[in-house]
Amino acid sequence: MAQSRPVVGILWMLVTGLLFVGMTAVVKHVGSDVPAAQSAFLRFALGLPFALPMLWPLVRSGLTRRQAGLFAARGAVHTVGVICWFFAMTRIPLAEVTAMNYLNPIYVTLGASLFLGERFEARRLIAVAAALVGALVILRPGLRVVEAGHLAMLVTALFFAVGYLIAKRLSGQVSASAVVGMLSVTVTLGLLPFAVAVWTPVGLAEVGWFLLTAILATLAHYAMTRAFAAAPVSATQPATFLQLVWSVLMGATFFAEPVDGWVILGGAIIMAAVTFITWREALARRVTADASG
Repeated sequence: MAQSRPVVGILWMLVTGLLFVGMTAVVKHVGSDVPAAQSAFLRFALGLPFALPMLWPLVRSGLTRRQAGLFAARGAVHTVGVICWFFAMTRIPLAEVTAMNYLNPIYVTLGASLFLGERFEARRLIAVAAALVGALVILRPGLRVVEAGHLAMLVTALFFAVGYLIAKRLSGQVSASAVVGMLSVTVTLGLLPFAVAVWTPVGLAEVGWFLLTAILATLAHYAMTRAFAAAPVSATQPATFLQLVWSVLMGATFFAEPVDGWVILGGAIIMAAVTFITWREALARRVTADASG
């Protein structure tokens, strides 16, 4: 078994966060001049050259009908999530997009219990409840207007979680690189009709910006893979909270977005819930492994 290197894993996860926030900032910079579906399509289409080489193992081995169905289902739910995500990025502050995206692991935890037969133990219930409190702190319904972008982020986190659960089903059947490559292909195809329906002319400058988002996203996924290879998820997960710090700094510096203490507090609550459940799940797996050994 490879030796765990937590410091290296954390450093790679810090790089991952910077790259993802940078991608979000570029999309926000392009703004609402380009419809969300078209923006998302350009990002994924321009990223295909990076993803297609990952499909070589599938070309050699082929797909079963069940695997093809799972890939198609994941592409469909991720397509909806991506459209909502790109819409939200141009409607609400960067910090709120980042903080609400922390709900994704909580949805995954809930979905694993409901649909994958995993036991819904007390620690998971505590994490889900805490995350919902964090989301309410961010949204503050009744105290301020809940924007369409906030609702879009709730949908984004939910659909991304469904896609993650499908990927978990596929992970034992095909390589991780093939899962990533097929996601890029299926989402590009899924976004195409939505993009065509709202297509507006774009110049070389916009194409260049979207190419940059594809590069940043590819590098971010690579850095995240290196982080997971270097150390357990329980060690690297807390570092993802710094994405909220990067988002606050970038939003204030480049987009004149005010620093909202409630958003930071809500994001911290959600991230604490994610960190808690990650640590408890890792501990439970270690105890099970020791007992079986």
